[in-house]
Amino acid sequence: MSIKSKVNSVRRKLMQSITKNIGSAHFSKGGDITKIKVTRILICRPNPRLGNQLLMTPLLQEVIATFPDCKIDLFVNGNAAPSIFQGYENVYKIIRLPRKPFKELIKYVKGWMAIKAYKYDIVINVVKNSSSGRLSAQFATADFKFFGDDVDNLATKYDDYDHIAKYPVYNFRHYLHLLGFPENNNPIPPLDIKLSHAELAAAKNSLQDIVKNDKKTICIFTFATGDKCYKNVWWQPFYDQLKVRFPDYNILEVLPVENVSQINFEAPSFYSKDIREIAAFIANTALFVGADSGMMHLASASLSTTAGLFCVTNEKMYAPYGNGSFAINTNKTSIEEAVSLIQDALSKKKNTPN
Repeated sequence: MSIKSKVNSVRRKLMQSITKNIGSAHFSKGGDITKIKVTRILICRPNPRLGNQLLMTPLLQEVIATFPDCKIDLFVNGNAAPSIFQGYENVYKIIRLPRKPFKELIKYVKGWMAIKAYKYDIVINVVKNSSSGRLSAQFATADFKFFGDDVDNLATKYDDYDHIAKYPVYNFRHYLHLLGFPENNNPIPPLDIKLSHAELAAAKNSLQDIVKNDKKTICIFTFATGDKCYKNVWWQPFYDQLKVRFPDYNILEVLPVENVSQINFEAPSFYSKDIREIAAFIANTALFVGADSGMMHLASASLSTTAGLFCVTNEKMYAPYGNGSFAINTNKTSIEEAVSLIQDALSKKKNTPN
């Protein structure tokens, strides 16, 4: 771990210890939320990582399904949010903090002050351990505030409660039930970047320009940050196995912004810096394989079947789900077994009626 990473780790732990007791779910009206018209909601997730913002989309869908006429403001960090959420018509305002606050201090302060500009009906902090998320939820003005804390009986009720995209939805449903809404046991929405028909059609043409055939395509992404990145000694035999086991499929690599490849660019490849263009491209493939990363979550949000590779992070918290997606723990699964799991997923997909 680099010195910068160590400093950031210490800083995060310190801030979490300071802010962990800030705020608890409160309902200042003390009664039935079904008796008021909910028109404005603030959702706080001030983290710049692509994956963390995509993991907000199930909660966003849940909020919209519950209050279809509401306007939703998002309090986020970085520049990805406008692209991620452009398909969500209910998103009214995106309040963005700069990634480097000390270099853009005025913009940083303006971002915090912007959440005071409106009195919200509901404020939701998405992740319990987000120090800035808890602070922003506390700072905002609202009658109903949810801070993302665990609810013990939900952890025993739902075996997937640990998932970082799912527990905010379970919590939201729990608090609404306490406030007068009927209990909601519908399936948790998937990650979804809400691609348009035009985006999907353009990406289909891009894929066809590369493969120049009618075969289905398996998409691989061989990069990830830090210890999550699998090296060439894993990816090369995995790629070789894919070629042998799936002769009727194209094997294509989506390249990271760093333009590197753990298989030395042996496969045909696609490169873009536009996250919606990448998501639409992946959506046109039969299956995506990649390590736990923002790109894996982007593949899941494209609604493509996604196989996530896990060796250091907790798949219970981050595994792709929905649309036949699944996690592969490579500490317990050999390359041959991983390829067999992919074969099973493709077989199920082939036998599923459209």
